[in-house]
Amino acid sequence: MPSSPRPLRKLGFLTIGLFDEADPRRGHESTLEIIELGERLGFDSAWLRHRHLQYGISSPVAVMAAASQRTSRIELGTAVIPLGWENPLRLAEDLATVDILSGGRINPGVSVGPPMHFDEVKGALYPATADAEDFSYERVRRLLDFVRGKPASDFSGVQGFEVFSDRVQPHSPGLGRRLWYGGGSLSSARWAGEHGMNFLTSSVVKAESGEGPYDFAQIQLSHIRAFRAAHPDGADARVSQGLVVIPTDSASPEQRAKYEEYAAKRTPRTTSPQGPARLMFAPDIVGTSEEIAERLHAHAAFREVDEVAFALPFTFEHEDYVQILTDMATKLGPTLGWRPGA
Repeated sequence: MPSSPRPLRKLGFLTIGLFDEADPRRGHESTLEIIELGERLGFDSAWLRHRHLQYGISSPVAVMAAASQRTSRIELGTAVIPLGWENPLRLAEDLATVDILSGGRINPGVSVGPPMHFDEVKGALYPATADAEDFSYERVRRLLDFVRGKPASDFSGVQGFEVFSDRVQPHSPGLGRRLWYGGGSLSSARWAGEHGMNFLTSSVVKAESGEGPYDFAQIQLSHIRAFRAAHPDGADARVSQGLVVIPTDSASPEQRAKYEEYAAKRTPRTTSPQGPARLMFAPDIVGTSEEIAERLHAHAAFREVDEVAFALPFTFEHEDYVQILTDMATKLGPTLGWRPGA
């Protein structure tokens, strides 16, 4: 039986942080300004996408560190860091450092699998160890262990004038419970639950069985329920949903036309599984806050969550994001039962 919609408890947004190769500072500054705006509007969280060898945020941990010094309340997350590019021990040190600097506000989201275009990049990334690298869930488990304080070395104590720890320093208590797994399959949902992580579910899932027809919301709902069934916290385990949602309440006619054209171009990919991985994409939701709320309340997976990180479209202008975020915080959020943070 479908559940009744829950009042929205946490409202967040997700940005890719695009920039012009000729002026990368302007793009990164725009991202920081958007996060500052999010805090003023009362958003609970701001999340950063991760893009390597593209014109988006390649170092979200560094951007979170900068944002932590320009904000005081809003939580800062990554959705997601692909661990195939990372050394879990070094990443654990960076995450703990930024968490300490932020006052315990970061929510690192990660995923596994080989790096995108691995054959083309492996010579630069892992010139001597490419064939030996483990891109399985084991890479996440190592990160979890290091963040949660398990030993990373067989040595600790004093050597000369230096003092050594056997675990990652600084250690940030509580960070281990704020690690998220970004998953689009039943296996990843179960694994995240079994290992006590939180679960990020986005606008992309896998159609893994049967001949169809496939319903995105029902597939996503099955992932959420599998995650919570495997998690020690059960129904209270944290899930955040990340659909592309574009409110138009205060948009100009030109903005509304642009948003509708953007969504229309992306709609064909939502009708059936795409590619060898059989990916299912959720339709972008464009309209007034009342119209969006009606569609979300009819969405089987949305009814199971009380946290969201609505994804901002990739290619819009700064002023478009200002309008969208303002409408999310002042119109859509309250319509969904949300109240802004202090």
